[in-house]
Amino acid sequence: MFSGSIPALVTPFRDGAFDERAFRQLVEWQIENGSSGLVPCGTTGEASTLSNAEHHRVIEVCIEQAAGRVPIIAGCGSNDTMNARLHLNFSKKSGAVAGLCVAPYYNRPSQAGLIAHYSFLAENTDLPIVLYNVPGRTVSDLKPETVIELVNRYPKTFVGIKDASGDLSRVTDHRMGIHHAFAQLSGDDELWLPHSAAGGKGCISVTANVAPKLCSDFQAAIAANDLTLARELNDKLYPLHYAMFADASPAPCKYALSRVHDWMTDDLRLPLVKVGDAVKKQVDEALENAGLV
Repeated sequence: MFSGSIPALVTPFRDGAFDERAFRQLVEWQIENGSSGLVPCGTTGEASTLSNAEHHRVIEVCIEQAAGRVPIIAGCGSNDTMNARLHLNFSKKSGAVAGLCVAPYYNRPSQAGLIAHYSFLAENTDLPIVLYNVPGRTVSDLKPETVIELVNRYPKTFVGIKDASGDLSRVTDHRMGIHHAFAQLSGDDELWLPHSAAGGKGCISVTANVAPKLCSDFQAAIAANDLTLARELNDKLYPLHYAMFADASPAPCKYALSRVHDWMTDDLRLPLVKVGDAVKKQVDEALENAGLV
């Protein structure tokens, strides 16, 4: 259902408020440069700092601006199951093609709790769901056997996974346990290449915010099985992948975007703060390596 370079979009702020004009420009730039889908209100979009009204407005604007040219996978995750359902049902009504649902954070549910959480969502929404596993942030870890059980139990609902566990063996685990179409997307930019070799279909990417053309060209090289070109492009992107996490994300990404576009600020919401000089230097060098400045 999904493949390619899919940026997890930042949410631009200006003077403390959602900068709708800059966000529309970002969506347009992404589509013009080959992004194959867009994810508003994910981790990179600082969803945890948005009110529900802001969260829904960001999704609305993304869908309006994309105007059906690329699929929108709306960030719908929450550690409150009922709030996740609210986001999913709103996104369905607004025209998203799927919801990205992170494993509940802070609560630390067991595998049985994760199955119950996602089963409730599957039974109470009509929107397809892309699972999102990022145990480094959530503590809870969607184990392969849990993913396989959910997908096989609700094959029409759970259509893919963004996996940021860092464990590449899970791509094969999922492939061997799921016997129908299921989109495995890397959640770690630096593992995009080996993830694809194991059977992945693309990446929900932080770096693609800043380098959409390079990332879409990279994915095209992988799809064409041109490993020489893929490695060449990966080398250009690799320092940028790491620079995006040289400080709490999306602070480095927003700084990078402010270097690339004069219509983008590096404003964040507390508890995140702007990057310091050392991180700026790392990002600047990575942007130069990628030929972006």
